[in-house]
Amino acid sequence: MGIRFPHVSWNSIRLKLIIALFIVTVPLISLLLYNNYYSIDVVRNQVAISNKNLISLYMGQIDTQLQVAENNILGLSTANYDVQSMDMPNSEDEYQLAKHNVSMNLSNNILLYNSIDAFFIFNHERQDLLDVFQSSISYSERIEVESFLVQHLNQLANTNAQVAHDWYVREIEKNSYILRTIKSGNLYIGAWVNVNTLLGPMNLIDLGTKGNALLVNSAGKSMVSTHLFYDEDIDLSKGFQQDYLTVSNNNLLVVGETSKEGQFSLAAIIPNDQILQKLPMITWVIKWISFSAIALLPLSLLFLHRSLLVPLNRLITVMNKINKGLVNVRVEDHKTSDEFQMVNQTFNKMITQIEELKINVYEEQLNKQKAELQHLQLQINPHFFMNTLNILYNLAQVKNFELIQEMTLCLVRYFRYMFRSNLSFVSLQEEIQHVRNYIQIQELRFPDQLKCEITYPVFLNNLHIPPLTIQTFLENSIKHGVTLEEAMHLSVTLDLKETGFIPYVEIIIRDTGKGFSEEILEEIRAGNRITDEKGEHIGIWNVKKRLQLLYGDDASISCYNGYPNGAVIEINLPYKDDF
Repeated sequence: MGIRFPHVSWNSIRLKLIIALFIVTVPLISLLLYNNYYSIDVVRNQVAISNKNLISLYMGQIDTQLQVAENNILGLSTANYDVQSMDMPNSEDEYQLAKHNVSMNLSNNILLYNSIDAFFIFNHERQDLLDVFQSSISYSERIEVESFLVQHLNQLANTNAQVAHDWYVREIEKNSYILRTIKSGNLYIGAWVNVNTLLGPMNLIDLGTKGNALLVNSAGKSMVSTHLFYDEDIDLSKGFQQDYLTVSNNNLLVVGETSKEGQFSLAAIIPNDQILQKLPMITWVIKWISFSAIALLPLSLLFLHRSLLVPLNRLITVMNKINKGLVNVRVEDHKTSDEFQMVNQTFNKMITQIEELKINVYEEQLNKQKAELQHLQLQINPHFFMNTLNILYNLAQVKNFELIQEMTLCLVRYFRYMFRSNLSFVSLQEEIQHVRNYIQIQELRFPDQLKCEITYPVFLNNLHIPPLTIQTFLENSIKHGVTLEEAMHLSVTLDLKETGFIPYVEIIIRDTGKGFSEEILEEIRAGNRITDEKGEHIGIWNVKKRLQLLYGDDASISCYNGYPNGAVIEINLPYKDDF
């Protein structure tokens, strides 16, 4: 069985409050986080731009010095007579003298090139290498470099390989060097510099305790750095057209500049925490506020639920019960906000007043209904009263004192019953006795013209029915059906029936008169009062009205004509043991 979620209306105040809370808090948290990362990006960009400019400036100086050294090499190859004599000497003495002059010239000029570690001239035919070094170059390094140069330049000469047109990088005994070589006849003229010499001034630049400056070759491999550096931790092969973050968690900023004179680049690597060294407190505070707001959001929802939604739900629950008619419920007293306590107290007081008002209105309706019933019952009395006086008058005219006495006794019983007929219900036994007394009065009025038969089971004697229910229809039959030509037979049958396990009392009143006309039946079925040339006849309407007031829709009256003639009235009353 699946989980059933409660239905929440989009117009519910609880949903609106929760949405409003998210609408307010989520943008604020997002703004704080965005401001935090935006500040970090601004600082990082500023640091990147500053270091990019610094690296570009220093790379420009390196390129300038390399270009000046390259111009000196070109000058030696094209305009120096002694270098030309070394290429094509007329004699051995001329070669040695030119070599000596070139050596003296280079020894004097090398002091002007601080960024160049050595100049050299190599005669491939003679296998003679002339080189001049800076005083800072050690003897062992000189031997290593000279050995490499002889081997490297012989390889170029033997293979007729094209000499590079710019400064290029070579590895010599685990050290990286930048070389520039020009071929002039049989001579190779050039210069070289240890990459440590070029990077030396970068140690004077403050890149932080964890910052690092380095020279990289064209393949992106580090040749030398100001601090210990591991190539596998960072990718330097992307080029340096723009700064970028690298390493798995993007905690290193890389800026650099590629040399215009050689096949190498100068780069600076700055840790992210070094860049943001002035922002840790602000960053920490913003993150703390953001995460605290996120963590407090469920607590805010819980507080909102307990302080607002729960009291509101109690009030709604009571209102739903009241809407179903249960006006005796009240909002229970719970510890809540002052505003809700005042609302609950006012609501309970209002419901108490409504309940009292409802009781008063109900009692007033009962009194009104009782008065209306009494009025309906008394509507019958004047009509019968006039008829009985007329009978007594006729009997007095013929001086039939015995019938006058019998009639008077019957009238006493009749009016005694009528005086207590202001009750809503009487027993069936009392109603039948009254009906028989009434029939006896009518038999005295119409001797030998009227006969009535009443049949019912004895166990219904204590059944309570509205008074004058049966007598009204008998009176109507006698009034409209009795003639002097033919005697009328009346029958009253009562029995207990059942429909769908619901018991009811069936009362059938029949006569052998002329029955109802179609116009009268239509008026009766429509619930209208019957009016003809003799005036308004309210008997049937009166009984239907009283039954409606007492039983509602549980009682019914049907009027139709019997076969072959006569009127039939069928009354169905709900069966109740007590009232």
